[in-house]
Amino acid sequence: MTIKFKVDESRPWFSGKYWPEGVPKQLDIDFTHALPDLLDRALDKWGQYPFMWFIDTWVTFEEFGDMVNRLATYLASIGVNKGDVVAVHLPNSIQYIVSYYAITKIGAIVTGVNPTYKPLEILHQVKLTGSKYYIGLDALYEHFVKPFVEDGSWEFKKIIYTNLVDQASGLSVFKKFLGKLIKKIPKAKVNHPNAVKYMDTLKTAPNPPKVEINAEEDVATLIMTGGTTGVPKAAVLTHQNCVANAKQCEILMVNQKEKPSDPDVGPNSCQVGVLPLYHSFAMTTVMNLAVATGSWIMLFPKPPDTEELIKEISTITLPNGNDPNGIYYCGAEILFKRIADLPQEVLDKYDLKGRLKLCMSGAGPLHEYVRKPFEEKTGAAITEGYGLSEASPVLTVNNFFGEREPGYIGVPVPGTDVRIFPSTDFSKGPINKLGEEEGTGEICAWGPQIMKEYWNQPERTAATLMEWDGRTWLLTGDIGFMDEHGRFAIRDRKKQLIKMAGHSVFPSEVETLLGQHPDVSEVAVAGIPDEKTGEAVKAWVALKPGATATAQEIKSWAEENMTRWKCPKYVEIIDEVPKNVIGKVMRRVLQENDPLWLEIHGAGSETKEANKPSE
Repeated sequence: MTIKFKVDESRPWFSGKYWPEGVPKQLDIDFTHALPDLLDRALDKWGQYPFMWFIDTWVTFEEFGDMVNRLATYLASIGVNKGDVVAVHLPNSIQYIVSYYAITKIGAIVTGVNPTYKPLEILHQVKLTGSKYYIGLDALYEHFVKPFVEDGSWEFKKIIYTNLVDQASGLSVFKKFLGKLIKKIPKAKVNHPNAVKYMDTLKTAPNPPKVEINAEEDVATLIMTGGTTGVPKAAVLTHQNCVANAKQCEILMVNQKEKPSDPDVGPNSCQVGVLPLYHSFAMTTVMNLAVATGSWIMLFPKPPDTEELIKEISTITLPNGNDPNGIYYCGAEILFKRIADLPQEVLDKYDLKGRLKLCMSGAGPLHEYVRKPFEEKTGAAITEGYGLSEASPVLTVNNFFGEREPGYIGVPVPGTDVRIFPSTDFSKGPINKLGEEEGTGEICAWGPQIMKEYWNQPERTAATLMEWDGRTWLLTGDIGFMDEHGRFAIRDRKKQLIKMAGHSVFPSEVETLLGQHPDVSEVAVAGIPDEKTGEAVKAWVALKPGATATAQEIKSWAEENMTRWKCPKYVEIIDEVPKNVIGKVMRRVLQENDPLWLEIHGAGSETKEANKPSE
């Protein structure tokens, strides 16, 4: 073991009152370990323990390891070599996790494809990443991949296809048949000379080749990320990136308890798998964290109905009939809001208290109007973390159970340094002042989880990674500051800052303030062109059920409760605020489809959100 990424222990968060008690300040792990080593450790320690629950089907670590070895052996037999890219086009499923670990076991590279992508979006990803092998759902291939394969736009050397219930042994034959018959479980026939059934690949005798992996240099996965910069690019995450971030999360999980008598996070603990696994958030905080801790995953192919989810959380038992050793749920704020918004009489039907231990909110701010009712209604703690796909993704986290204060994204995870740089001139070095007034700038991070580069895009890489003090820092694009306790707070995305008559308006701050209106359920804020002030603040508001507030009433309320230049000039009532697949609010969809925006920029803007894949 060695402390490869040593953080100066004079950094403010180590002495502040918000560093979680019991969590080590440095990351002391084996940095030579790759993802196959992480899995081998789990198989050695927890082979007989449950690893996954999916559609009434339980899979142990040992059973999972056997599937991984069989698929890895098959992939090697058809010519998948170290460094080859394999596209995995699957919803959350046993097959997805098997594919991820089988591909990385032989040194090949995973790129997960969003199951909601349309043909041109998928084609962009496979061309960008050079994916010559494809593992996908039969129905997804037939409807969204086959068109560009048949017209010659792209050629795969091998297509491996599966159906969602192929490995759902817990689902009765009758239910499988009925599901396909009534099309609740999509199915399609794949006719291609190079196609093979996924289940047939698992008939291969398990004997994967031994491949030497350099954890620091060798690529494990290519994560598509669009952010606010237009057409998606691929963040290159090495084995070191993925393993280190999983271990950072493990250290935070196992060293924090609500009560000393609470069981340790580990075997028989549950990680709820609602977030999509192709995204870095779920990849690390659900899938790889479960492997690192010996936990099991309650896996859903798509976000279930909210009441169905809390029913499963409140009633599920382990294969031996015992209760789970605590249930932990990582998700976006909207998922927790849906639980908090349930009528009390619905929540009273399910006993979550004591089962649901902790929820981690990410992919956007956690507002008090969500956190407070959620904790009161469920009895579970909820806290907030922060990260980016380029950081595998976790960078900072608030206390899980200790003292927490809204509005902060917490302190850096072990082995990570975070500094504030001037957003217009990084050559000046970091801003050494604390607090919002003098210490605001761009949040930049260094640590073992920071990506290697963007795949085949050196110019974008150079604009995102910078060298300072002999270290490579990630420019997050987020504007924020550090307080006297070493906590960080985000004010907004650099590119989404609204310049109104010389004032800098942070959309997230306006959203937080408007969210306190009693009739407001959700709100998104962005800048709209304005002849007099340069930009004007516009708010798109979704009302609570039964609420009757008008746009003018909300504007008047804002004028009574907010500084004049932060008040929205325009308010539009909408049914629902648009979000991407992990629940992040998509302000640009609203902004770039607004009539005033289109009047200035036109519908042909090359960054038009409606014409690019969601992150």
